[in-house]
Amino acid sequence: MEITLQIPEKFGFLLPKREAISREFLEAYAADAYRNERLSRHQVGQLLGLDRWQTEDFLARRQAQRPFGAEDMDLERASLRRA
Repeated sequence: MEITLQIPEKFGFLLPKREAISREFLEAYAADAYRNERLSRHQVGQLLGLDRWQTEDFLARRQAQRPFGAEDMDLERASLRRA
């Protein structure tokens, strides 16, 4: 999928090199979606192409930790069934 963002020209200098920008936006989305309970840990890993431990490390670096509750367990099970 391709997504287009419109950013005011005066802020263009703040953006990373073109090659890195897609990954940075994808990582920002994944961390935010996890924090807001829109993605499970498993889904974050799948989205970013990470194994379980890399996903845990990514979420810790992004300070995107949340308690692992019953709903998370259900999301993880559902994600694994679809995989």
